[in-house]
Amino acid sequence: MNTAPLSSAQSSTATPDWRLQRDPFGKLILQLADGSVHEGVVPVRAFPIQSPEVGIGLVATDGKEMAWVEALADVPEPAQSLIREELAGREFMPVIERIESVTSFSTPCTWTVQTDRGSTQFVLRGDEDIRRLGTEGTLLIADSHSIQYLVRDLYALDAHSKRILDRFM
Repeated sequence: MNTAPLSSAQSSTATPDWRLQRDPFGKLILQLADGSVHEGVVPVRAFPIQSPEVGIGLVATDGKEMAWVEALADVPEPAQSLIREELAGREFMPVIERIESVTSFSTPCTWTVQTDRGSTQFVLRGDEDIRRLGTEGTLLIADSHSIQYLVRDLYALDAHSKRILDRFM
């Protein structure tokens, strides 16, 4: 069983007041300072796109927040790794790094892209499935299966990818 102390304080130098561990079945178990134990807690990001490393709640199966992590970088190891592993297993939002090609400039069309998880193809149903997010240059693209693809910085893409996106926006 992997056990890691956590602190609800903002700094990893603070005295831990709860513990996080993984049971033999892979579920996270949170033990609070009062001795209460909560099985199957789930980390939930407050701001998954704009600030994925800041503000993470550890939520019980009934939806109640049991603990708060102000900044993931301040959580000592191995607890930080436990939280990252759990988040990676729950979240699936590939980041588009390059747009290789599209079958047509009218929708629906099939896009071939390079993501941080490898090469893939998806069907874009309509131009409205490309949304600008609050931060400048960040896009969210939904495919026909409702999988969300993230473009972190439109302006950092290569010229070919930008030209394709310009045709759809």
